[in-house]
Amino acid sequence: MKLKISIAAIALLMLSACAEIRGTGDLGLIIERGAGSIQIVQTTDRESLATIEGLGDLSHASAVYSRDERYAYIFGRDGGLTKIDMLTHKIVARTMQAGNSIGGAISQDGKLVAVSNYKPGGVRIFDAQTLESVAEIPAIGADGERSKTVGLVDAPGQRFVFSLYDAGETWIVDMRDRNKPAITKLRDIGKLPYDALITPDGRWYIAGLFGEDGMAMVDLWQPEKGVRRILDGYGRGEKALPVYKMPHLEGWAMANGHAFMPAIGHHEVLVAAEGSWKEIDRIAVHGQPVFVMARPDGRQIWVNFAFPDNDTIQVIDVPTLKIVKTLKPGPAVLHMEFTPRGEEVWLSVRDDNQVIMYDTTTFAEKGRLPVRKPSGIFFTARAHRIGL
Repeated sequence: MKLKISIAAIALLMLSACAEIRGTGDLGLIIERGAGSIQIVQTTDRESLATIEGLGDLSHASAVYSRDERYAYIFGRDGGLTKIDMLTHKIVARTMQAGNSIGGAISQDGKLVAVSNYKPGGVRIFDAQTLESVAEIPAIGADGERSKTVGLVDAPGQRFVFSLYDAGETWIVDMRDRNKPAITKLRDIGKLPYDALITPDGRWYIAGLFGEDGMAMVDLWQPEKGVRRILDGYGRGEKALPVYKMPHLEGWAMANGHAFMPAIGHHEVLVAAEGSWKEIDRIAVHGQPVFVMARPDGRQIWVNFAFPDNDTIQVIDVPTLKIVKTLKPGPAVLHMEFTPRGEEVWLSVRDDNQVIMYDTTTFAEKGRLPVRKPSGIFFTARAHRIGL
């Protein structure tokens, strides 16, 4: 008995000497794009826990999480891939895997991390634990030229899907055998696919086309059927406005059986019926939409805008398709992120060096955090969602 008590006492002493024990479910990170750093935050108390420096060029950075939410993988614009421990606030591993990157994804089983590259064009896949290289997929189109890759997402079946910007193609990479990636190449999807999304159920991959009015869709349940065009010519007959910032399609919203999409070069949010993918409405908004994001319960759509209208947020009520609130958080609202159950939304206000939190029911401001030139906000709840 004395021996058991002694062991217990030693364990208590060791425990008290360690850092505070916490879970990962209410953690997240905020990109400090101008400083090459991130802040690790806790959403319950709206507080910053740590700042991690030395992450390179984060001007278009994004992040994904391991399935246990313990590790974040940061994709830098300069080709840097960095693995962060969200609990110890340390860099675990880092590699400069390319010259110019544009985001990444983590596989269905959480064991592979893929990075989409502009330079050299293609996708590289790494072991999620060690960041050792597993596969390199040069994006060489049917024309024989190397292309920038965009719209990289994870898909069910241990697959990654991405599009070739210059070649106008969509590729599906099956990584069930990590030593022999199986690639399906869908040609001639349209001109200049600039970004893409996958629906929350993992079935539909939709690429936006910058070179023409319309979108290209692949049914990942039946990819052998090829690419289907949807919303073809949605801007035909209208004068397009200058595009100051490309919309981010991973921020498209699926809610109440509808898809809410930013219209390129127009001050509108397009509404299409899921399944038929036919346009059913257009909602006139304050500026050119960038992110069109659904609250987790699907009741609201929050929209931010490109320069020069990027000081404004508008909220659309899904049942009525009407704008119910316009907010002016400050100059250059770049990103939005809902807390896991949607009671709050966090907004990065880059030119005011602030992240502002709002109650999504009352629209009251709930708090602020000082952040150096904030852009992307990524909460750990993303670990359990397809395509994020």
